[in-house]
Amino acid sequence: MKILINTPSLKMLGGVANHYLGLKSQWNENVKYNTVGNRSYLPGMGVFWLPLDIMKFICYIIFWRPNAILLNPSLSKNAINRDFLFLKIAKLFRKKCILFIHGFDKNSINSIGINKLAINLNRSAGIIVLANEFEQIICSWGVTVPIHLSTTKVDDKLIKGFDINSRQGKISSILFLSRITKTKGIFISLDAFKICQKQYQDLQLRIVGDGTALEEAKIYCTDNKIRNVKFLGALTGKDLIQEFKKGDLYLFPTSHNEGMPTSVLEAMAFGMPVITRPVGGLNDFFTDDMGRLINSFEGCDFASAIEEYLLNPKLCKETSIYNNNYAISNFLASCVVKNLETIIRNNE
Repeated sequence: MKILINTPSLKMLGGVANHYLGLKSQWNENVKYNTVGNRSYLPGMGVFWLPLDIMKFICYIIFWRPNAILLNPSLSKNAINRDFLFLKIAKLFRKKCILFIHGFDKNSINSIGINKLAINLNRSAGIIVLANEFEQIICSWGVTVPIHLSTTKVDDKLIKGFDINSRQGKISSILFLSRITKTKGIFISLDAFKICQKQYQDLQLRIVGDGTALEEAKIYCTDNKIRNVKFLGALTGKDLIQEFKKGDLYLFPTSHNEGMPTSVLEAMAFGMPVITRPVGGLNDFFTDDMGRLINSFEGCDFASAIEEYLLNPKLCKETSIYNNNYAISNFLASCVVKNLETIIRNNE
């Protein structure tokens, strides 16, 4: 089976690009990636690539003759209009398209219009989402095509050589890994850490990532006398793997419109207990065996959850083993690819 997948540039940072970059070496079917949209970090440049993207797309359909096409629309106004155009082109050539919607922005949905979304989504052969919540929202619009559940992934190579027996249940380092923005929970994390630090003075918070609130977060630490916070910047490769190994607990109090936060799955694969919020697809599988979902925006509530693991090394170690096993069984890229290929095959 030949599958044509429209993706953003794999050289760009972003959840969708990272997702398909990690899946690239795992496909069993004959898969070709077709880059569409912006190729640089300059905003608004995607429209200049659109004529070329349309021509390439048509050429792939005519000369490569895919059996199925997978589009990855973002529910923002410009991106969704572009991908609905690709959908219409595929329909003209009688090619069945499946749409993979990775996340939801409710403000964008309102600006696009539910009726327009439903009409176009019903032109597809099926839809893939990352959370049951998203499926319910789409169905409420009047969408009647099949809707399937998938997940983001953990790159198989990321945890190669990792030994879960290295986790002994002691917490000396907390990891926060994300874009450094308010909605990703950086200031809640700092508040929680400050509270824990009063009793656990040697505890360390390691922050991996870059973002618009990075400098503000550094100033916040200085003004509030929060010690033992290491800002490490954006990391990749071996440096990123080392931070996953150094971290003993993963903290991610996000309020962002998450689909399925990849960093949570990666932290689980490395055997860390996870303390986060009930967002997106996490609601579909996350249990107390894995950590804690905190339905709050208060640092003190996250501090209490952290302290539960600081006080109980046995619980921490049991959670580490459980998370590692669960992630390997459900979230490795090789597993995610099999699920996607089955969905696409069944909708062919």
